[in-house]
Amino acid sequence: MNRKLGRDGPSLFPIGLGCMGMSEGYGERAERDERESIATIHRALDLGVNFLDTADIYGPHENELLVGRALQGRRSQAVLATKFGFVTDREKAKTRRIDGRPEYARAACDASLRRLGVDTIDLWYLHRADPTVPIEDTVGAMADCVRAGKVRYLGLSEVSAATVRRAHAVHPISALQSEYSMWTRDPEHNGTLATCQELGVTFVPFSPLGRGFLTGTVRSTEQLASDDMRRRLPRFQGDNLERNTRLVDAVTQLASKRGCTPAQLALAWVLGRGEHIVPIPGTKRRARLEENVAAARIALSNDEVRTIDELLPPDAIAGARYPDSLMELVNR
Repeated sequence: MNRKLGRDGPSLFPIGLGCMGMSEGYGERAERDERESIATIHRALDLGVNFLDTADIYGPHENELLVGRALQGRRSQAVLATKFGFVTDREKAKTRRIDGRPEYARAACDASLRRLGVDTIDLWYLHRADPTVPIEDTVGAMADCVRAGKVRYLGLSEVSAATVRRAHAVHPISALQSEYSMWTRDPEHNGTLATCQELGVTFVPFSPLGRGFLTGTVRSTEQLASDDMRRRLPRFQGDNLERNTRLVDAVTQLASKRGCTPAQLALAWVLGRGEHIVPIPGTKRRARLEENVAAARIALSNDEVRTIDELLPPDAIAGARYPDSLMELVNR
């Protein structure tokens, strides 16, 4: 049942836990509940969910600190992943949003280790590729951190298949993280999914529930907090939202027929795309975590997969997944 990190990494529960939403992105700061977030992480570990995902930019810094506190006394139970690349210094970020320079990579690694309160990061990702720095230079510096015993395995996020190959030639890449779900099928068509399978790289879909949209609970941006990031995403706006809601309603009906929730159907679909895939749905509540974990026991039939593909073909989703300024940062 479990899956593997890269060719020679540790065993992973088929579904991981994305921790970003515990610190930012999906609601007012006043709505955050650190006690519940830590309880959710602990419940995940109790259930065997051992793959935890954070990043230095989440907060910034707050999420790594939170995850570090949650893992006190339980570090051995987790395969801990974090990311660097987005500049977290607010002043420097005004002129350079991505920094892949070797000196920045080494400093970012040390800073993440301090915030997490650990001696070693299990999986360390480059969050986005820096177009001004050859990927070989950045990954070379990341490999230095592996040799120094600060990191065990390396990963990349939202890069092209060609970049994965270039990086893999410098040091084995164990994981590639990209958005992938019923309503974001890009990795099937841009070569990254196939490249990962060929090279023995674990593919880690983030937002496998479409940033909550595939749960069928988001009907209007008015129900979202004023600082919810989804208000700025094209798929959640105007006519796009109305069209996409009709599609998700059809998925919800299919889930009801299957005897599961829409979220569980969406996760079962992702899990069925390949044994090298480990999605990381994000949540900050134990009830949602338990719902997500139960999806690992659902196996969709070929007929059900065909029905889903007919309901949500790649060209049916209205709107880009990011505004133009952020789309420029992916698939480099």
